[in-house]
Amino acid sequence: QVQLVESGGGLVQAGGSLRLSCAASGRTFSSYSMGWFRQAPGKERESVAAIRWIGASTYYADSVKGRFTISRDNAKNTVYLQMNNLTPEDTAVYYCAARIGGDLNWGYSAINYWGKGTLVTVSS
Repeated sequence: QVQLVESGGGLVQAGGSLRLSCAASGRTFSSYSMGWFRQAPGKERESVAAIRWIGASTYYADSVKGRFTISRDNAKNTVYLQMNNLTPEDTAVYYCAARIGGDLNWGYSAINYWGKGTLVTVSS
């Protein structure tokens, strides 16, 4: 089994920044991707960003491109999401996720493992 533990969520004013972390433990694989989804109240879970461990290909949703940056630390099996210039529409529970093998495919049905989520609240 793989366990994913998120941290770094909290309350921030519009225009501020937060950095989320997700640490993976348990079994690891040589070919996999890690990244983030988010779910706002009353809305479906949506893709945010992802990165492959081999090759470092990245994906960003249009709504966060230019504001959010995803990165990885291979030695720590940890992925980070630096979130800048936050707005109230970024308020959501952010979920860490992992996919084993294949090309970068960051759709909900492609995910193998989920974290429990961390809440990000952006006030206006």
